[in-house]
Amino acid sequence: MTEDTFISHLIELRDRLMRALIFFIVVLLLLIPFASDLYDLLAMPMMHALPEGTKMIATGVVTPFLVPVKVAMMLAFVVTLPYTLYQAWSFVAPGLYQHEKRLVIPLVTASFFLFLLGIVFCYFFVFNTVFQFIHQIAPKSISVAPDIENYLSFVLTMFLAFGVTFETPIVIVVLTRMGIVTLQQLREARPYFIVGAFVIAAVVTPPDVISQLLLAIPMCLLYECGLIAARLIGVRPPPASGTTCPSN
Repeated sequence: MTEDTFISHLIELRDRLMRALIFFIVVLLLLIPFASDLYDLLAMPMMHALPEGTKMIATGVVTPFLVPVKVAMMLAFVVTLPYTLYQAWSFVAPGLYQHEKRLVIPLVTASFFLFLLGIVFCYFFVFNTVFQFIHQIAPKSISVAPDIENYLSFVLTMFLAFGVTFETPIVIVVLTRMGIVTLQQLREARPYFIVGAFVIAAVVTPPDVISQLLLAIPMCLLYECGLIAARLIGVRPPPASGTTCPSN
């Protein structure tokens, strides 16, 4: 009986993964015809910072094709992520307590939108500021022509850094809700977090002060937002005596 239940769980997991994968492939196929336009849109902050008439370069033979396809894959992943999260939620929800279900849905939703907000902040504000600053201080004797593959790698790194950074409030809420740390401990750790934020910013961003500040300062502000959210949500109530985990 236990073996049958385990196999049925594996089959359900496989089916839900296949649904998410099929949806991703469908969205990707719809986006591929617009892959070049999507890359042009992604490159817009850099192109605005470059001198008029300057273009990026492609050093690989198939790079002009592969790089835009990678951009389409990135966008397809973001577009289909809510559906993928829904499939994951549908799989684990039967095994959760009712109060856990009420908490997980808002956390997952907020986590997705905060990650998206980090990407939007990076694209519209950070890139414009950093690229303009870099090219203003660049020597006039050089001709700047970024490689499209290097630019995509840089953009993905920055998107990931800012997306994860904007998850700071969610991490704080989860840690306090689970009782791993207390609000008082987090308040006392504030100076260490600020130092850590600047260290992380120095590691994951380009070696210029502007981009480091644009990552470290929001991280510190989001830390304070997380403390406020954790105080409002409170600590997880202890389960009632005799309560067992719901079974599938």
